[in-house]
Amino acid sequence: SSTSKRIQPGSCGRGRRGEGKAEVAMARARSARAIVHAAGRAFASQASTRTVAMEGNAARNAGQASKAAVWSALGVTAVGFAAWMPLAHAKEQEADLEQVKKMICQVIEDDPDMGPTLVRLAWHTSGTYDKTTGTGGSNGATMRFTPEADFGANAGLHLARNVLEPIKKAHPQLSYADLWTYAGCVAIEEMDGPTVAWRPGRVDKGPESCPPDGRLPDGEKGGPAGTTQHVRDIFYRMGFNDREIVALVGAHALGECHTDRSGYKGPWTRMKTTFSNEYYRELLENTWTLKKWNGPPQFEDPTGELMMLPTDMALIWDSDFRKYVEMYAKDQDLWFSDFAKAFQKLEELGCDMEKPWW
Repeated sequence: SSTSKRIQPGSCGRGRRGEGKAEVAMARARSARAIVHAAGRAFASQASTRTVAMEGNAARNAGQASKAAVWSALGVTAVGFAAWMPLAHAKEQEADLEQVKKMICQVIEDDPDMGPTLVRLAWHTSGTYDKTTGTGGSNGATMRFTPEADFGANAGLHLARNVLEPIKKAHPQLSYADLWTYAGCVAIEEMDGPTVAWRPGRVDKGPESCPPDGRLPDGEKGGPAGTTQHVRDIFYRMGFNDREIVALVGAHALGECHTDRSGYKGPWTRMKTTFSNEYYRELLENTWTLKKWNGPPQFEDPTGELMMLPTDMALIWDSDFRKYVEMYAKDQDLWFSDFAKAFQKLEELGCDMEKPWW
């Protein structure tokens, strides 16, 4: 069997490590200027807006002596380094994960906006898990089929699935389920985020294993109280606590909403392809008012350039959520650590991994 390769930090991609602080500083400067300009325009026009209150309530027993070499060679591959933990299943043929990583990095190099989309694919393929029934989750990669591919929450994710097809063809021994989750981890690190430990072992399943619709979060659920409860219902169903919820939702630092997909419009931060704690800072330090438009309920900052969903606002409406928002806004390293653990847990829910670390 082939040997798992250690993947070293900076071995591929745009080499963006270290650029994050400069980008954060520039984004904050742009944000401040934009808010000042917007305030001036609002004063001049005497426009009135209703300010929303910001407070609120390798292998499992790989064999005997003949397999000893496999056991010593295989481990859990972490994006950027090797973390040695048992695999779910030893495979006689392993994908060259270093080469897979390079190909994923090239995808992001060619189209930086694909980085957030790959993270969303990994999130949505994993976020259907139900701890009560043991169904859903990343194991199976059932978003390849209808009805899951057509769920409203998955609109636009065909772009990420399609762009990964050449990688799957080049490495057929890697399951779709492993490829999609691995791509999410690579994308996070490539966008200056934390290293998320990842290990293979997922298998692909058929359309009969598609989860029911409605297991992924909606943007709002009928007012602050209903929306806050909805957030908890979705994540508690998977087995997460409040701290893990706030850590995971911080991935909204990436990407933006599109009216032709979710119905919502705009980015959460001014650095939509950089993984940073700006999402939490914007939630706390910006002013959010209900957007006046013909679309679904969402909030906008004074410039009209940034937006938050009602489910984002729930993190500061609810005091138990808010304390973690405040923690992560002050300490990016703490958030990175918490996010990496929670995202690994998310990607492994429902998978046949040996003795989950959590």
